[in-house]
Parts: sequence; C-alpha cells; structure tokens
Amino acid sequence: MSSASSNFISLILKALFSLISIVLICSSSSNAQKLYNESDISRNLVAAGKNKSELLKAVSYFKKDKDPLKLEALYFLIANMDIHLSADYVWINRSHVEVNVDELKFPNYIAFRQAINEMKSRDEIVLPKEKYSTDLETISANILIDNIDNAFKAWKSSTYRNISFKNFCEYILPYRVTIEPLQNWRSSYSSKYKWISDSLKSNSIQSVLAYVGSDHKSWWNNTYNNNIREEPLPRLGGLQLLFRMTGACEDIAALQVFTLRSQGIPASYNFVPFWATSTGGHFLNSVFDEKMQHIKFDATSSPSVVDLTREPGKVIRVTYSKQPHILASIEKKDSIPSGFMQANNYLDVTDEYWETQTVQFKVPVSNPAIKIAYACVFNGGVWQPIWWGRIDRGTVAFNKMSKGAVYLPAYYSGGEVLPAGYPKGIGYSGEIELRPDLENKRSIILQEQEKYLKFRPDKLYSLYYWDKEWKLVQEKVATGNTKVLTFDEVPSNALLLLIPEYSQGKERPFMIMKDGKRYWW
Repeated sequence: MSSASSNFISLILKALFSLISIVLICSSSSNAQKLYNESDISRNLVAAGKNKSELLKAVSYFKKDKDPLKLEALYFLIANMDIHLSADYVWINRSHVEVNVDELKFPNYIAFRQAINEMKSRDEIVLPKEKYSTDLETISANILIDNIDNAFKAWKSSTYRNISFKNFCEYILPYRVTIEPLQNWRSSYSSKYKWISDSLKSNSIQSVLAYVGSDHKSWWNNTYNNNIREEPLPRLGGLQLLFRMTGACEDIAALQVFTLRSQGIPASYNFVPFWATSTGGHFLNSVFDEKMQHIKFDATSSPSVVDLTREPGKVIRVTYSKQPHILASIEKKDSIPSGFMQANNYLDVTDEYWETQTVQFKVPVSNPAIKIAYACVFNGGVWQPIWWGRIDRGTVAFNKMSKGAVYLPAYYSGGEVLPAGYPKGIGYSGEIELRPDLENKRSIILQEQEKYLKFRPDKLYSLYYWDKEWKLVQEKVATGNTKVLTFDEVPSNALLLLIPEYSQGKERPFMIMKDGKRYWW
C-alpha cells in the first residue's frame, strides 16, 4: 500500500471515530433534562485532542449506569469544560527543566517546605514556574467518574434531594471552584465533613452554618492582608487547602464550597471585585436552603451568616456553566478590562446583598465604534471598572449598582480606562452629578474625623478635585496642634480628594455640601 493511500485511510478512520463520538454523545436519554447544547459537546470533544479518549471513557461508563441523570451530568460538565483551566506551578532547575515535586505526597506542609529548602541548597531546584492547563486536555476519566458518583451519592442522601437537577449541576456537581489545580477532592471532604450531613438531619441549614463557619478557625491560619505564596499559585486546589491549612479570604471561600458540596449542599463562590467605599475586595459564599433561597455566608466573619457592612462595587457569583448576555459574549477579551468581566461564567448578584438601582449617564461618543461604557469605583487610589452597559444614543445605563457610592463613567481603549463624563454620587434617597463649578469657588474647612481623617504634625496635605483627572487645588502643612485645615479657591459641586504625603492609596473621595457638611464616598 502506498504512503498516500495509508494517509487517506487514516484520515477516513479519524473522521469515522469523530462521527461515532458525536452519535454517542447525541444519543443520550430523551427523557432527561437538557442543560447543554449537543454542538458544544461535539466541539469540545474535538478541542480535547488526545484527551478525547478520557472523556469518551467516562461517557461509556455512565452509559451503563442505571441512573440516566449521571450521563446528563457528565454532558453538562463537558459542554462547559472549554472555559475552565488550572493555574498551577512546577519547579525548574538551572537548566530550566521541570523537576517533579508533588507536595501532596509529603506527610505535611512543613515537611514539604523542608524538602524544598534542602533541594534548593543542593541546587536541584531553583525557582517555581507558573503552569496553565485546560481541563479539556488534561482531565481524566477517573476524576470525572469519581466526582459524579460521589456528587450524586451526597445529593441523593442529603436533605436537598428534591432540588432541581439544574441547581444540582450548578451548585453541587462541579469538580472545580475557580482556577485551582485539578485534584480529586470529593472523597477526602466527604469523610472529613460527614458531621455536617449528620447535623442537618435534626437542625436547620442556618444553624449548621454557624458551626461550619467556625470549624476552620481552630486549624486554619488566615493570612488576610499577608497572603504571600512563594509559588505563583493564585488558588489552592481542594486537597491543597486541607494540606497547607493556610490562606486568605479567597482560599477560605473555596474551602467552604468544597466542604458544603461534598455533603450535597448547594453552595457558590462569590466575590466583591472592588469595594465601592473602601480599598480592596472580598471573597465569600452563597449557601442555599432547601427551597434554593440564598443565605449570605462569610466564614471569615463572626457570625458567619451576616450582611455586608459596606457598599460593594459589585457582588459576583461564579458558576460552572457559561452564562448568556454577559459582556464576554459580545466583546473580544482584549477589548474588556482585565478581571472578572472577561470571564464567561458569572452572575451579578449585587441586589441579593445591597440596596441597588440603575444609574444612567450621558456620555459623549465621538467614535461610533465604541458601543460599551464602564462604571468605575474609586478603589486603591484609582478608578476601577466594575460593570458595563451598552451606549444607546449617547446614554448608558448601569444596572444593579449599589447605593451609597460614587461612580465614574468610562471607556476602555488601548488598555486604558478613559473618563467618559462626570461622576455621580448615588445616595440612598437621591443622586447628584459632581460636575465642578469653576465659576463659583469657595473656602472649605476640613476637620479631623475618627476613622476617616487624622492630621499628622509637619506633614503635607494636598487637596484635589476631579475634572477628567485629579487637579490640585492647594497644599497645606499640618502643625502639632492642627485639628482643622482650611483650603481656598475650591470649586463648588466637586468630588474632592485629600492626599497626605504618607499616602498608601486608601484615601476616600468626598464632597462638601453648601451648608459645609462633608459626605464621604
């Protein structure tokens, strides 16, 4: 047989194998609830490349299972698998060759760190290197099978056995939470946290959550504000959380999701990308009762079932499945500011946590190609984009925005956030556009205020107002007895910012009303 004939036959066989794969996928139970598009499964099988055989192995396994919903659950996972990946790391030596060091094979984290230090001292390893891998190309049939079997076992034996299959798939079934390393975590969590299932037999979920929220505090080291990992590892895997027993809010929130889902309790991973009236962000959870009503759960606080204490820019819930009508479905990734808005799998749940309203802005549009504007909050000394809206005839509306915050409309172009209008302060009983009145200037008095402003002797304080950028009004030096600073020639109706020379970027903008009263944002 000629080489050309052999290649032709090989191509025919590959095409037949792909066709058989698609037929196998599309022949699922017609009575089961469809939560996916069959075309997504076919496309992802092709994208899996050499790993397609692992996916089909799991398909064949569940084709033989007595419960047809398990096969549907697998199809749900595969259909949405293309947006998921692991952010992991490896160690490399001086020749930039990877050295296999599996931390989970050590008896504990201290022993692992000792081994790493010894290997460094012998020049066997030099530094850790980030490594990304897509789930489609790396997930094994064993992980999928074990995850689905254990998820169904937990669901069917829990008090949540009557929730919809859709809610089960989204909030109990997933084998991962965010972008953590892919690990087979179900069995370990199932046995470690069996006491939660036992407690639910005679107690409400609200009362059980009080114990869940405090459980980790006896063995977990919370590294809030000091979360420095030597490895480029943005998230810990399910088993790493139990192994390392240390991490910040984002790790604690993930720990709760693994824990609760292992017991058949629907839970989600939520986060505040940026506070609207403070610096930084936060990570927390939603837990659902048996009627799928949302329960606010924050294991870093006490009590753990608690409302937010400050205005969030947004509260975002991570889902496993792709969500329609989000920005990434209509805009290219490089046209979207970095962060969660580039993702395909999230829900805006701000109104579950805070009083919200729609905020509208008039925005000048000189470039008709610009169709999207962004709402920004002031966080960490800069304007941070936290939501988006379509521009319609020079107007943009941002939905579900927290009251009690100030927002700046902006465009995103060439990797830069560009102001698109004047900021608005959204109060709880009204709103105000903060357009500085340069024709009417005044003197303002800034007094010390506990938790907001304390003057330090011999330090320089600079007052700015916002007009497409922060513009300097005046500078003053505080003395040893300074309790009040007066600034002159301040535009009326302006958003103001006082920056001390020792600034750490935590200052909050404010406005001064006609009666001299100050409002912080």
